[in-house]
Amino acid sequence: MSINRIRITTRESPLALWQAEHVRAELIKCHTGLEVELIGITTQGDIILDNPLMEVGGKGLFIKELEQVMLDGNADIAVHSMKDVTIDFPPGLSLPVVMQREDPRDVLISNKYDSLDDLPEGAVIGTSSLRRQCQLRSHRPDFRITTLRGNVGTRLRKLDEGQYDAIVLASAGVTRLGLTGLVKQYIPVDVMLPAVGQGAIGIETRSGDEDVIALISPLSDTLTTTQIRAERAFSKKLYGGCRLPIAALATIEADTLFMSGLVGEVDGSRVISGHIQGPVKEAVLLGEQLGESLLEQGADEILRKLLND
Repeated sequence: MSINRIRITTRESPLALWQAEHVRAELIKCHTGLEVELIGITTQGDIILDNPLMEVGGKGLFIKELEQVMLDGNADIAVHSMKDVTIDFPPGLSLPVVMQREDPRDVLISNKYDSLDDLPEGAVIGTSSLRRQCQLRSHRPDFRITTLRGNVGTRLRKLDEGQYDAIVLASAGVTRLGLTGLVKQYIPVDVMLPAVGQGAIGIETRSGDEDVIALISPLSDTLTTTQIRAERAFSKKLYGGCRLPIAALATIEADTLFMSGLVGEVDGSRVISGHIQGPVKEAVLLGEQLGESLLEQGADEILRKLLND
């Protein structure tokens, strides 16, 4: 190996730091003697917490500044939750590694209630995700959905303060922070389909930085990478919707890829969903075809209205 030191830029939230530390540990395991430095920064997405994410720029707020650190030559890689990664990358950057996926489901956390169906009429649910809002309201139109942002600790504190009857988080983040004991329900995917890429960690670097790409390549998981490629192809067909009520999940059995996807009105009044299956080698094409199918069923109207608001 031609390099013996690598710099990781990361957000400074507890979950982001856990992910960066995980990547550091895996790299050191693969390369004896490798020095790995973490460069933590606070992004605008971490600072602006009093507005819904869609109004202040979407999930791209969490990664733009990390990308600039790499483009400026001050870090070699950035570690991201794949559900936060925008579909298109700035010139000069790419994402060559996707690590093995954690449980992609969402979870319900509550101090009083054991499941979504156990919640009383008019229960207050905390989430900032339009995807979750759409599916929660479709499942239970009586729910009152209130914006909830901040890191996992902040969200749990607000739940403990009684601001919400329950909150919904990604299972992967809860697991990585050692908080599975708080989970009341792993929400079935037929009730709440996950975000594109949820549960997977991606590693971004400068395009053509072959030494660094070679260094991090052992961390790549082929199965997860194929799933994520299919899901992101679906999302790209739907305008790259990390700021939109879009959900998708691809799974693989033997040589067959199975994928579900949906688009819906934020108020849950209309949800358009679909399923597709086919050869794993056609993962991207299958994602595109499922996206096109939803557009033809009326998703185009829903998404254009949201994008123009």
